[in-house]
Amino acid sequence: MVYHDISQEQLLLLITQAVQAELQKRSRQVPVGISVRHIHLTRDDVDKLFGYGYQLTPKKALSQPGQFACEECLDIIGPKGELKHVRILGPERSATQIELAQTDCRNIGIKAPVRSSGDTKGTPGVTLRGPNGTLTVPEGVMIADRHIHMTPAQAAAFGLADGDRVQVKIGGPKPGVMGGVLIRANDKCALDFHIDTDDGNAFLLKQGQLVTVLGKEE
Repeated sequence: MVYHDISQEQLLLLITQAVQAELQKRSRQVPVGISVRHIHLTRDDVDKLFGYGYQLTPKKALSQPGQFACEECLDIIGPKGELKHVRILGPERSATQIELAQTDCRNIGIKAPVRSSGDTKGTPGVTLRGPNGTLTVPEGVMIADRHIHMTPAQAAAFGLADGDRVQVKIGGPKPGVMGGVLIRANDKCALDFHIDTDDGNAFLLKQGQLVTVLGKEE
């Protein structure tokens, strides 16, 4: 677009409006964190699988403050198959939780519900195999809900609050919209859109790719 015979004030206004529009667009963007299958353990289950008093060994920090991938892995044994060398994430939890993609569940013969982290009641169990033997946990297997971590201040800037559900617009070679994305807002969060490998593969998403948060779902 070409503008003729405009004043300096008008030109400044046009530039300001363009910058504001770009900033508003960027302010609704969040980075993608694709989460592969993993295990969270209680202190008691660490003792049973690795030996009493064993301390998990941090391998690398994760996107959320204080969380880390461990050097240690376990095998997951289901009715129809096994998943070998599944990474443990720390720190220890109050309840053992196994987060799998639907493809993983199908491969080992488990029907797991879509749940938010920590909501393990009524989920199926599984057998875990570690260096100190095997342990069958009665529940804890889930397909993790799509969710976005953010601080309350970031949520307010988006016009959102903890517990809201939103849609997320995805660009790239397989663009689309993901719905039902849960907002998880607290002061200990870093901005991140968490999905599993099935969702990541369906949209050809890459780790750290930016996506755009659309309006709140009613």
